[in-house]
Amino acid sequence: MATKVNASVLHGARDLRVEARELPVLAADDVQVAVKATGLCGSDLHYFGHFRNGDILVREPLTLGHESAGVVTAVGSGVTTLQAGDHVALEVGQPCETCELCQGGRYNICREMKFRSSAKAYPHAQGTLQEQISHPARWCHKLPTEVSLELGALVEPLSVALHASDRARLASGSTVLVFGAGTVGLLCAAISKAVSDAKVVIADIQEDRVKFAVENGFADAAVVVPMKRPDTIEAKLVFAKEVSEIVKGTNVGGQPVGEVNATFECTGVEACLQASIYSTAPGGRIMIIGMGNPIQTLPISAAALREVDLVGVFRYANTYPRVIELLASENPRLPDFTKLITQRFTGMENILKAFDMAARVKDDEGNLVLKVMVSM
Repeated sequence: MATKVNASVLHGARDLRVEARELPVLAADDVQVAVKATGLCGSDLHYFGHFRNGDILVREPLTLGHESAGVVTAVGSGVTTLQAGDHVALEVGQPCETCELCQGGRYNICREMKFRSSAKAYPHAQGTLQEQISHPARWCHKLPTEVSLELGALVEPLSVALHASDRARLASGSTVLVFGAGTVGLLCAAISKAVSDAKVVIADIQEDRVKFAVENGFADAAVVVPMKRPDTIEAKLVFAKEVSEIVKGTNVGGQPVGEVNATFECTGVEACLQASIYSTAPGGRIMIIGMGNPIQTLPISAAALREVDLVGVFRYANTYPRVIELLASENPRLPDFTKLITQRFTGMENILKAFDMAARVKDDEGNLVLKVMVSM
């Protein structure tokens, strides 16, 4: 059993250092996991580049990483569900498990949540970009042989998408709009198709991203959002209506999609949320997933008078087993999720390069940068 490991530690903006740290004594209900695959997330990138994520400031050296899978190397005396050698996906949030929210199954919004790689709680819960971690066994989800460790690392962002789908309450055959063709948007599109047999339109300002989505089975149709930056509220709302008309006129299955049953807003951009309201049908729902400007001006009457619900989505709850089951299935509507992993880096010494790559739109060969994966 390891007692000391190397970890990637952020000391300031872009100041990553490899340091040795002591692992805590293995508790009875914990397991020790050798972290093998970690995807880099947008929040990791914000911390790396600014030593903060929005208004959340880093207050002590912080190890990043939370989209991870690994191999169990040791188990606590009370653990009966896992054994050394098991492959697991790590659910890195640790809620209090006693409050009303936790008891009601909504532990993702527990006020006492400690989430690895987030600086919201203090002391910070250290992330997974380290050789090994000790973690509660109940939050380590065993992977079947059909699911690789890289796919195991994608269980975390897939859980965001599945939780959003749960909140959307999609009926079979629904029409769906997704704003943002980054990793989360692509996964929301794919989950909508796989779980609800939805017809999905995906929209982004980058043509290459929406083409990737359609060509690889993540979505059915693509919209390239015009690059405009209106500077008044009136002009922004006019632009949002223009984008909405483009969306509604987009052909899916040979006919215009029209107003959609649900919209997944994954950009955090004000104009996209405005266009979401105009694009969603009466009685529909808008999933607010993207974290952008915290104060936005919205055409709220256009939502209220048509009972279009604005629904917050934060992380996930009770999704990991279902995502793993879905990945192990032979659902013909699932795309090849490994195509999302567009760049790979190996070893702790290359984590800085991995972060630099994750900040780019394309790599030196002109390939899209979607999900950057670090293996150790």
